[in-house]
Amino acid sequence: MASISQQHPSAKAKALKAAEASERRERLRRGLPATVELLQQRHADRIDDSDIDAYVNLNWLEWHGGGLRLTITGRNVCAQLAPTALV
Repeated sequence: MASISQQHPSAKAKALKAAEASERRERLRRGLPATVELLQQRHADRIDDSDIDAYVNLNWLEWHGGGLRLTITGRNVCAQLAPTALV
């Protein structure tokens, strides 16, 4: 497999775009619990509009009756981030 430095310019651009999308998804994943906390406190106005759009596109949040709520997928993502108790 060719390294990124040996790839065609358009392949480099695609690889870079994929890496940026992966980094953004990870940032959103890490920030989801804080976002949920803001929603619970009724401070959705403090969440960046582009992040809301991204969360909805990822199916982690959904619009319901004019408000946002966590989806089952979003709950699972939050559960993966929760610290586990050591027994």
